[in-house]
This record gives sequence, C-alpha cells and structure tokens, in this order.
Amino acid sequence: MGRTIIAPKEIKELYDAWGFAPAIRSGDLLFIGGQVGIYADGTAPNDPAQQIEQAFANMGAVLRAAGATYDDVVDLSAFYTNYAEHGGLARPIREKFFGTDTPPNWTAVGVAALAEPFVFEVKAIARVPAK
Repeated sequence: MGRTIIAPKEIKELYDAWGFAPAIRSGDLLFIGGQVGIYADGTAPNDPAQQIEQAFANMGAVLRAAGATYDDVVDLSAFYTNYAEHGGLARPIREKFFGTDTPPNWTAVGVAALAEPFVFEVKAIARVPAK
C-alpha cells in the first residue's frame, strides 16, 4: 500500500529538526503523530490551555495538508503530564475543534513526562476522503 509523509509547511521545519514525520498516509488512513502545543517559530506557550489549543491547531494543519478535516478523525489519544490539573481543560478545547455531535473515539493517558516544556500531546487516526 505504501506510505506518504504528510508535513504541512507551517510545522515541517520543526518535525525535520526532530527527525520524524507529522503524519503518515497509507491508503485512505492518516496516522497523525504526536502533536504538541508549539508555534511555527519553535516557541511554546507556558499556559496549559494554550498548549492544548495549539496542539489541536497543529493537528488541523496536518489534516488540511492531507486533504482531510477534523470530521475525518476517528481516533484520538491524548497524553497529559498532569491529568488531574489539565484533563478538564482538554474537553472544551477538543469540542471547539471537533464539535459535540459525533466526536471521535478518545483515550486519555497520564504520563510521567513529555518533551520539555510540554504538558499535553495528542495523536490521531483519520480516514482521508476520496477525491
């Protein structure tokens, strides 16, 4: 089936520096790697809610580059360094991007650490619509 790297211009340099692809497309499936709350200039907000929002915005850039939208996401996995403090922040932000009618499957995991200075990371699987 092959695989194609999906790297939107807004964040391509960041992922090139880290040595991995923002997403891989294989057939009609898009596997979006961990998105964190980082801006295109390489800086990250200190505020956890802003990090979460930017992580979802970065996911949107990947989806658009693949010809997909948030509606095409079927599975989300989120990772929190402090779920007790930040878990409640993510749901309303997720709903802002995905709506509430048919949200994707969602798994939330507390982890000991993420790459500094991040407190949240999200990855996803989407089905890319046929052209």
